[in-house]
Amino acid sequence: MPDESGDGRRRLVVLLALASNVGVGALKLAAGLISGSSALLSEAAHSAGDSTTELFLLVAQRRSQRPADRTHPFGYGKERYFWSLMAAMTIFVSGALFSIYLGVRTVAGPRESAPHLWVNYPVLAMAALFEGTSLAVAVREVRSHARRHRKTFRDYLSDPDDTTVNSVTLEDSAALLGLAIAAAGVGLRQATGERMWDGIASLLIGALLLVVAFLLARTCQSLLIGKQADENVLRQAEALLEREDEIVDVVDMLSMLTGTGRVLLCVRADFVDSLSAGDLESACVRVADTLRRRIPVLDEVFIQPASRKDPRVRERVRMRYGEPLAEEV
Repeated sequence: MPDESGDGRRRLVVLLALASNVGVGALKLAAGLISGSSALLSEAAHSAGDSTTELFLLVAQRRSQRPADRTHPFGYGKERYFWSLMAAMTIFVSGALFSIYLGVRTVAGPRESAPHLWVNYPVLAMAALFEGTSLAVAVREVRSHARRHRKTFRDYLSDPDDTTVNSVTLEDSAALLGLAIAAAGVGLRQATGERMWDGIASLLIGALLLVVAFLLARTCQSLLIGKQADENVLRQAEALLEREDEIVDVVDMLSMLTGTGRVLLCVRADFVDSLSAGDLESACVRVADTLRRRIPVLDEVFIQPASRKDPRVRERVRMRYGEPLAEEV
């Protein structure tokens, strides 16, 4: 079953990021309008995109917790991945494209004076403080998840079972980099008097947001298509199965993430030939209950008796995993 306390911590991370982005976004917008800096206006669009993203993530958390019903027998866990994909598209549309448009317009436009550029510096400093605080909280949560899944920080960040905290971490990291780019653009414009630098900074912010949107969308794509469970979970399940007296060998294992903390597991196992039909049914039910009890993330478990010598099963395993695994069957 999903970890409700974990969901509470993830919700707190998202709410903190949302509050940070709304506050600094308003400051960036005001500074951009006062100073005429396209880089600050791009950063305001960046914050607006991030704020919308976090709203989508909150919707994702709430809707994905709905219980299974007749039309969705495996629950609504994958809604989290759908709304995370929508969040990635929001960053692309509202942030990246607007920033690129501002950058092109600024670079190609006439030279203009900007006497109030100094206004941008305290705003950028305050934004860095808020974004840095939000990032620190998100990083701490990602590290906690990585330890729980026995992965490195980098591996879990690139290959999560939940995109919520990872999205916030990536967004806040990009936000800090975007602030540095904006500060450089404003500083060069003030030093040289050329608005071109402000426009280049805006273009770079747009490119940065494109990269963030692509990375988030790619992660969501993998999870929506139907990604297998963590290898540690599968190894633990296989070890438990092979301890059962009724099972001779595990022939095949299929798994899929149906949501955060929810795994669908299908097992083909070679049972002892002397079992009666009734004994076989009882063994399947008991083993499935044992797996769910010992591995809480297993939401549904299906066990199918199969001979390890069946050529059709061997061929299906070979097609999916390759020759080495098929030879183990």
